[in-house]
Amino acid sequence: MPPTFKELTTYFTEVGADQVSHTEKSYVAHAIGVYTDLKEWGFDEEFARIGLFHSIYGTQLFQGFTLPLEKRGEIRDMIGEYPEYLVYINCAMDRDSFDAQVVRREAPYTILDRFTSESIELDEKTFDDLVSIHLCDWLEQVERSESWDYRRDAFENMAQRLGGIGSESFARTFAKEPQQ
Repeated sequence: MPPTFKELTTYFTEVGADQVSHTEKSYVAHAIGVYTDLKEWGFDEEFARIGLFHSIYGTQLFQGFTLPLEKRGEIRDMIGEYPEYLVYINCAMDRDSFDAQVVRREAPYTILDRFTSESIELDEKTFDDLVSIHLCDWLEQVERSESWDYRRDAFENMAQRLGGIGSESFARTFAKEPQQ
């Protein structure tokens, strides 16, 4: 039986991630926010769990907490093979290489793994799942971070690529941007 939500969030405490701050709240609260938003976007529980662990190994931008990659098996056991793979890619991806692929419309999508310096090729479904996670993660925190212009074109391209709830969430979030 898969772990409960409570067991998953307890893991953050066990590894010390509960003491880390992230965009004016705790890292755990941000992770729960991404999980909740993915569910609101219509994703199922298994996919939403990707949101909970989306940056557990650290990302190119977020280094406040980085679970060692040797722990990938623990995460895989908790959330499943495909969800952990997406978590890893979200953490490992070089954002410039990712951003360059978002505007492409034909697989394979090749991004650079910043941990290994190797290329990762993704099929269309996997790439679009990664786009959903990455966009949802940013939209959950952009208002608190007040970094409205950080990769703005890239995030807008992601929203356009996804359409539907991704595009609607982007528009709703960026409508809150303070006018200068």
